[in-house]
Amino acid sequence: MQELKLYYMDACPYCRKVLRYMEANDIDGVKLLDVDADPKNQDELMKFGGMDQVPMLLIDKKPLYESDDIIQWFEDSK
Repeated sequence: MQELKLYYMDACPYCRKVLRYMEANDIDGVKLLDVDADPKNQDELMKFGGMDQVPMLLIDKKPLYESDDIIQWFEDSK
């Protein structure tokens, strides 16, 4: 099983797009990490991805950015 983490911010419309997709498609097993709620999450976002950009899906410690790419990854992984 892959380790999946989604770094997001509540105020980000692209993050909300991914979260809505996940909810509508019953996608679970993804750890949700709000970068505004905990500075540690922000530090991890930068450590693993090197960019201060959300949403970022971390797939076994490999970053994937862009909401459409993340949604497509979920589609392809069904």
